[in-house]
Amino acid sequence: MKKIITFLVILISVSSFAQNKIEKIDSIINSKITKNDPGLMLGIVKNGNIIYEKYLGLSYLQFQIKMNEKTKSNIASTAKQYTALIILDLALKEKLSLEDDIRKYLPSLYKKVEHKIKIRHVLNHTSGIRDYCDLMSIQNDIWWKKIGLKNDDVIALLEKQEDLAFKPGSQYTYSNSGYIVLAEIIEKVSGEKFTDYSKQFFRNLGMKETLFVERYAGVIPNRAEPYSDWGDGVWLQTPTVTKTAGEGFLYTTLKDQLIYEQAVQNATKNNNVLLIRSQQPIPNSEINSYGFGLELNNFLNRKAVYHSGATSGYHSQMIRFPEEKLSIFAMSNNGNISTFTITKEVARVLLPEMKQKEQYNNRLYEAISSIEKPKVLGQYHSKSGYLTRIVKEDGKTYFKQGRNLSIELIPETYKKFHLEYDAKSKLVFYENEMVLFQPSGEMSIYKRSNVLPASFEDSESFIGTYYSSELEMSFEIFLTKKNQLKIQFSNRNNVRDIEVLNKNEMISRNFILKAERDQFDRVTEVLLSLARAKNIRFKKKTNLKFQPKIGTENGTIQVTTIDSRNGDTSDILLTKNLPNGNEVWYKRLGGNSYDKASSILETENGYLIIGSTSSYGKGNYDIFVIETDKEGDIIWQNTYGDFYNEYGYSAEKIENGYLIKGTIQKCSSNTDVFNRTCTTNTWFVTIDENGKELSNEILEEIK
Repeated sequence: MKKIITFLVILISVSSFAQNKIEKIDSIINSKITKNDPGLMLGIVKNGNIIYEKYLGLSYLQFQIKMNEKTKSNIASTAKQYTALIILDLALKEKLSLEDDIRKYLPSLYKKVEHKIKIRHVLNHTSGIRDYCDLMSIQNDIWWKKIGLKNDDVIALLEKQEDLAFKPGSQYTYSNSGYIVLAEIIEKVSGEKFTDYSKQFFRNLGMKETLFVERYAGVIPNRAEPYSDWGDGVWLQTPTVTKTAGEGFLYTTLKDQLIYEQAVQNATKNNNVLLIRSQQPIPNSEINSYGFGLELNNFLNRKAVYHSGATSGYHSQMIRFPEEKLSIFAMSNNGNISTFTITKEVARVLLPEMKQKEQYNNRLYEAISSIEKPKVLGQYHSKSGYLTRIVKEDGKTYFKQGRNLSIELIPETYKKFHLEYDAKSKLVFYENEMVLFQPSGEMSIYKRSNVLPASFEDSESFIGTYYSSELEMSFEIFLTKKNQLKIQFSNRNNVRDIEVLNKNEMISRNFILKAERDQFDRVTEVLLSLARAKNIRFKKKTNLKFQPKIGTENGTIQVTTIDSRNGDTSDILLTKNLPNGNEVWYKRLGGNSYDKASSILETENGYLIIGSTSSYGKGNYDIFVIETDKEGDIIWQNTYGDFYNEYGYSAEKIENGYLIKGTIQKCSSNTDVFNRTCTTNTWFVTIDENGKELSNEILEEIK
């Protein structure tokens, strides 16, 4: 009798739901595709019961095969929750720990990285492991065109990576590579192939039609093929030629997914610790917005657990509302529609509108009452070092990141703006920072950049060839005759423009380039980023020189070292040139021994030349600094050093003088040249505007 009553309750619930909601949901789905388009499958679970299933469209256009309960489609990254679930299961069985370093299981990875790369870091994309899809894009070896690409290929690519994009736990950057790593760890711990182990795992969950792809050309019964019309109205099938597993490429039926949604909703009732834990933040994690392959944020102003996936024409969306005991799952082989948009529209039908409770950080209200009037335009860096520019164009203010992101800022006061697409997101400017306030209480702080604008010398300092041993490729940065900076990659035929943002940062299409400089202000490396592959180190192989040339109002001025005819002395040559390179005048500077020039700096009176001399001073070589007027005539010159060798390389203007950067040598003996030991250290010398030494500081040893 009790079972009959329970069945009647379910029946009444479904009937009530059907009367009020089904027509609206059907209308949403029917508005997206027709019965002859690539298809869509959508299901809803409420209070542990399946209350809606819809199959519309075709799984295989060539033979007009309809979507149905047996149709298997690729849910792409929505599969990450299952790889994470297997890891959690192994952790609960004490076969591994989420605090384990991944190299306990995969010792060939990141041998030079000193920080622990914990399994929990990989689970929630805070590991710093770069995304293999974008790494391959940089190599111009597009992953989805790579026939037979498998997990072993991804691991081989990661084995060449000498460092991470950032310190584990310090940032969040979504990484497909990380879930390939997790799949490999599952293999090591279980002793089975990941595809075999996961297949049995799904069977245990009651998901008998679910499996990760095993062979790219393998037959998967009832498989939906992916399609898109690429905007021209003609359907094209997108070939699927890869066979990676763990980060995606999970083929499953809607029925299996709804079985799992039921299990998740009933987990508390059944005391299923695995499923209960899987919906929660990861213990000890630095972030709570992403957990076990799941996003943990509000959705439609409600607590939600969700994830999306997309690859080729396949895509899927899962949304769970735990407090409402409601789950919506959609999957499709139609690249022209959005399962995210569809599930969101369906959720709005099922859930009453809930206004967001505004809980801005109190600092927002303090800012409003402040009377300071800060500078708005400029460049700012996020906590992770990412550059944001606030610029004015055609009388409007814009928030810009990289090449493509540009958001208009709508002024509310002289220091407070809101984002064009979201009036509730407030951007407030302070003396040395800007803060983005969200109504949820979250805020993002951007510090005003202290990096100098790019000068002519900076553009020239970028010139050179750069090589990455991790990606086995290089690029060259060069200046055209019109002083336009360009970049040429070794694996691409086209030459690309470079936009210089400041002294250290540039962009070229979707590439972000950040120069790394040594103690003497020379560019020695460029960190290149593309989407989820960040901070790849390219070492400079050519043009590792100081700054011997600077731009002037009507040309350039430069210094070089020239030898005497018999090579037993050298002098410094100062040359003024026209924009076309023709010489205007030259001055020869130095004494009767060896004098060498490294760089030149423009001063209020003329030019500061930094180099080394054995003609003057106390030791073998001393730092040599000369100030000349605009015509190259000496105003003053001075040396700095001791008994051994001191070399001057560069200088920068400071308050009331200059900071001279060079090296200093120290030896254990002045006389025993055969047995003594010597060290060379970075040496900074502070001088006043007349060349008088004010102080000096010995820094780290030069290796």
